[in-house]
Amino acid sequence: MDELARARWRKATASQGNGDCVEVATLSGGRMAVRDSKDSQGPVMVFTSPEWLAFLDGAKRGEFDL
Repeated sequence: MDELARARWRKATASQGNGDCVEVATLSGGRMAVRDSKDSQGPVMVFTSPEWLAFLDGAKRGEFDL
């Protein structure tokens, strides 16, 4: 996907630089791309806007806490 090659990737400002981070990039149509910061050439997950918002909502409510 050409758009991924031009994407502006960013990490959370709270990232501790220990390699346990993901990076996100905003794509056209409100989609969000997510990748492992340790493997910038590796696989990328792309979420629609509703999927991304549902993920953020779940994260805020602690649905993914271990």
